[in-house]
Amino acid sequence: MFEITKKELLGPKVYLMDVVAPRVAQKALPGQFLIVRASQDGERIPLTVCDEDPEKGLVTIVFQTVGAETYRMATLNVGDSFADVVGPLGNPSDLVALPKDELLKKHILFIAGGVGTAPVYNQLKWLHAQGAHVDCIQGARTKDLLILEDEMRAVCDNLYFATDDGSYGIHGNVCVALQQLYDEGKRYDHCVVIGPMIMMKFACQLTKKLNIPTVVSMNTIMVDGTGMCGACRLLVGGEVKFACVDGPEFDGWEVDFDQAMQRSRLYKTEEGRLLLREQERETHEGGCGVCR
Repeated sequence: MFEITKKELLGPKVYLMDVVAPRVAQKALPGQFLIVRASQDGERIPLTVCDEDPEKGLVTIVFQTVGAETYRMATLNVGDSFADVVGPLGNPSDLVALPKDELLKKHILFIAGGVGTAPVYNQLKWLHAQGAHVDCIQGARTKDLLILEDEMRAVCDNLYFATDDGSYGIHGNVCVALQQLYDEGKRYDHCVVIGPMIMMKFACQLTKKLNIPTVVSMNTIMVDGTGMCGACRLLVGGEVKFACVDGPEFDGWEVDFDQAMQRSRLYKTEEGRLLLREQERETHEGGCGVCR
C-alpha cells in the first residue's frame, strides 16, 4: 500500500526514500512528523518529514540505521512497501503561523546537524517558496557525512558548512561557524536548530549569548510518537512536556537538555524505566503499560 518509489544512499548508513502516502503528502506542514512500520509486527519509527509532493502523493523520509528496525527498513527496495505510514503528527513550525509580512521581515538562521538536515530541508523549502530570507549552517564530523548539499543550497540565501576535521567549509563545529558569522557582522532575528541533542544544547547556549531567539526540534527522543509511552518526556521551562504531542519544536533556551539526555539513556533499559517511574510518578508515561 505504501510503496517505495525511490531509494538512495545519502551517506554511511543514511538512506532517503520516497514513499506513496497521498493523505500525508496533502496535509503535512514543515516541522511535523510521520510514523512508519516496515512490517505488521515491526516497531513504530517516528521520522520528521523531509519533503512532500501532494500532486504525486509522495513523502520523502531520511533515516539512519541505528537499530534492528531501521536496519530492516534499509533492506526494503523500490517496489517494496511499508506496512504503515501514519501522519502528519505533531505541531507544525511556529514560522508557518506567522503572517507573511512579518515572516518576510525576519532574517532567519537554521543550524542542521547530521540527519537533522532532512527536516531542516523541508522547512527551508517552504520558507524559500514564501520568499523569506534564510541562511543555514550545516555541520558534520567530516565532509563525507554531509547530506543533501545541492538541495539545501537551492532553498536558502547562504549555505555554510562546518566540519570538525576541517575537510570542508569552516574548520570546527556549528558553534564555531555561528560565532565566526557573528564576528563578521551577520545578524539574525530567529534561529532553528535540529540535530543531535548535544549539538542543540551548545548551539542554544551560544544563541542565548548572542540574543538570537531559538527553536529546537526534539524529534530525536521520540519512540512511540503518540504520547503513549512517555519516552519523550522532557522539561521545558520547568514544565513537563512530551515531544510527540506538545512539540516536536520547543523554545531552545527553555529545554533542559541535560535532563533529556540523562533520561534518554535511562529509558533504554528496564531497570532505568523502573527508576524513572519512581522518580516521575504520575507524569512518567501515558499508558503504554511497559513500565507498569
